[in-house]
Amino acid sequence: MKRYFEDLVVGESRESGRLTVDKAEMLAFARRYDPQYFHTDEEAAKESVFGEAVASGIYTMALWRQLDHQIANDIAWICGVGWDDVRFAKAVRPGDVLRARAECVSKRESRSDAGRGVVVFRYELFNDRNEVVFSCLSTNLVERRGVGQARA
Repeated sequence: MKRYFEDLVVGESRESGRLTVDKAEMLAFARRYDPQYFHTDEEAAKESVFGEAVASGIYTMALWRQLDHQIANDIAWICGVGWDDVRFAKAVRPGDVLRARAECVSKRESRSDAGRGVVVFRYELFNDRNEVVFSCLSTNLVERRGVGQARA
């Protein structure tokens, strides 16, 4: 069952299951998309401020997105329109066990299209030490129930 704009409640928070960061996948992703030495070269990364190879921010966001689909795959999304206050508070390391949290922080009807609402979520990604490793505020367009097909 789809959750529409009207179903989303300000203050409601949901959490995902857990996902373990796989070192081989993390390194392969970085070698292709973010080839900085502290993401791709385990030996060279030992001399970095991290002391080992760590996940790139792009990979961290991809893992968050995968977990967020467990939480929000039933929302009648139109699209995301912006991220604010993006933070990478802690490095994500191989073997970390991650979980995601989404909290609805505000919502309003669209001023330009009656078929959609504007919803802001606070997204957080935690490691197994309960430290926030990634967070942001995300502004999204969500379909309104029974108002017709909204256009992005």
